[in-house]
Amino acid sequence: MIRVALADDQALVRAGFRMILESQPDIQVAGEAADGQQAVELVGREHPDVTLMDIRMPRLDGIAATRQIAGLTRVVILTTYELDEYVFDALAAGASAFLLKAAPPEELIRAIRIVASGDALLAPSVTRRLIEEFAKRPLPVARKPVQLETLTERELEVLREVARGYTNAEIAGRLHVSETTIKTHVAHLLDKLELRDRVQAVILAYEAGLVG
Repeated sequence: MIRVALADDQALVRAGFRMILESQPDIQVAGEAADGQQAVELVGREHPDVTLMDIRMPRLDGIAATRQIAGLTRVVILTTYELDEYVFDALAAGASAFLLKAAPPEELIRAIRIVASGDALLAPSVTRRLIEEFAKRPLPVARKPVQLETLTERELEVLREVARGYTNAEIAGRLHVSETTIKTHVAHLLDKLELRDRVQAVILAYEAGLVG
């Protein structure tokens, strides 16, 4: 059973999400929060597998709340706007997925199952926005974690492709290997770099100056 916490300042929105989630036999709503502070308290109390997090909320916004709870629960960021200027900051804070509130119910369910399984939902369009956001920001001092030195040449190559927004299937085609091989490389590099998912891998690759 996947336990999900709902964090949104609009009661009607929370009620709508609750109806969608409770229609699924493998999903249970662990509780609701009307602001970021309540979300932090709810996660600390209930330890849900996944938290649906709105960005713009009173008292404590979704980004600050995500930063506090990302180590305790998988966070799916919900927003009304596809080009929300806070999306990058939310993902950098530790979110595992980004979803529009206007997305169809089946997409919400799919996102929850994906992040609950330990993966990240980072659509190519979101990756492109991350890249565009990096391009607009002052160049950071490239920091290369010592763990990067443990990667093989092939794993570094795969990491660069992930950071450019390619899916496993696309990387497999570009490198002329099977998709299963790419999945294995991705799993190994995440493990070596002590990263939770592809979102963190994209951010690290840019901060380390591997792509630009």
